[in-house]
Amino acid sequence: MKLFDAGWAPSPRRVRIFLAEKGVEVETVSIDLRTDEQLAPAYLAVNPRGTVPTLLLDNGTVIDESTAICRYFEAVHPEPNLFGQTPVEIALIEGWTRRIESECYAAVENVFRNTVPALRDRALPGKWPPMPQLPELVTRGRIMFDQFVAAADARLGASAHLAGDRFSYADIALVVALDFGRRAGLVPGETRANLARWYSEVSARPSMAA
Repeated sequence: MKLFDAGWAPSPRRVRIFLAEKGVEVETVSIDLRTDEQLAPAYLAVNPRGTVPTLLLDNGTVIDESTAICRYFEAVHPEPNLFGQTPVEIALIEGWTRRIESECYAAVENVFRNTVPALRDRALPGKWPPMPQLPELVTRGRIMFDQFVAAADARLGASAHLAGDRFSYADIALVVALDFGRRAGLVPGETRANLARWYSEVSARPSMAA
């Protein structure tokens, strides 16, 4: 199998951290987003969506969403468990992961992709017709981000980790989203003491360097 990766992009980083936590090594192929290699014919033949990461299995199956890729590896390599063991744990990890994707990561992406000059007419990742940047989405993204980090901070005041007492995929998703946010000029703020405590602890994990 091959994992098509991109060094500085947030979604591939989720997978790299997950694999590092699992201690799993996979052959990787680096895709250069700065030269639009993800839109070149050779890569589109693998993933017509033109997005990263992509996992190409030996039987030709293509999995092209970061969470789906991680779920595949969780099934193949169950330990250490990162998606939950009990029904409650599974539900909490799933719930927080979905909130991160729809409220936090989406907020950052709206700000980032609608402000960076190089992404003019490319406000969505992957292969699309021209997509104009919309300033209104920047305003919405900032509001969404602030609301989400307040909710996450409150949650982390009552729990060591986002979905419970132990590290999970939800923590991976959040740290990647927050680091992406910093690149877009979105910072949680010094008053979020619980979030800051959690971020310091999670960022110290060796997997975060992946």
